[in-house]
Amino acid sequence: MEEVTNEASKYTEMAIDLAMTWGPKVIAAIVTLLIGLWIIGIITRAVGRTMQKKDVDASLRPFIKTLISATLKVMLFISVIGMVGIEATSFVAVLGAAGLAIGLALQGTLQNFAGGVIILLLKPFKVGDWVDTGSYSGTVHSIQIFNTYMKTPDNKTIILPNGTLANTSLTNYSTEPRRRIDLTVGVGYGDSTEKTRSTLMELINADDRILNDPEPFIAVAELADSSVNFTVRLWVEAGDFWGVKFDMNENIYNKFNEVGLNIPFPQMDVHVHKEG
Repeated sequence: MEEVTNEASKYTEMAIDLAMTWGPKVIAAIVTLLIGLWIIGIITRAVGRTMQKKDVDASLRPFIKTLISATLKVMLFISVIGMVGIEATSFVAVLGAAGLAIGLALQGTLQNFAGGVIILLLKPFKVGDWVDTGSYSGTVHSIQIFNTYMKTPDNKTIILPNGTLANTSLTNYSTEPRRRIDLTVGVGYGDSTEKTRSTLMELINADDRILNDPEPFIAVAELADSSVNFTVRLWVEAGDFWGVKFDMNENIYNKFNEVGLNIPFPQMDVHVHKEG
């Protein structure tokens, strides 16, 4: 019984010694970690406000904030490890070896990070641009470290990997201040081409959003199966593109009906033959 008591006393003394030795370090490390995270949050928010005041490109803001936050947290974690008593050099060596293994396992993620850097440096698009990747189209909402977020017209969020975006073809509709509207207008055979052209010009001149330079273009493009097709090309400011296109389609339909120009549509004649 006395031996058991001695053993218990021995382990109790060891636990007290460990608590006395490591307790203050662990407590100090935890306090430092919590205070450090709080300060990092303040710094990150301050950087975000400063970039907004300095009118830094909206595409760069989330990327820079995330990068600064991640870098400061890694530095804080290394400092906390050192406070506990672990050699920083040994920890960094272990971290480097682990980083190599993780890097090999996460090649796709690293490719997305590199893609994000390329996008921010070369700027094929920026926040607010309307882009079409072939599979998806929408307005660029934000460019993060690994992914780009897009908003569709029906308010869906599309998340695209930066690595894919940096290595694929895409169409950016927002880089130029002006865009061209291409319309195909069909009239019936027998209708006057001059009347059609003058009616179209009347509608074009009535819309102040359509630019005079470059001049509107109207020409007979095709003698189709059931219609004479006119090509109409109009230049507008980029922001007026969809409004003018929709309005012109409606105005052409109403005006052609008003002046007696026929808009052909597919028809099928069915002949019934009675036997006997």
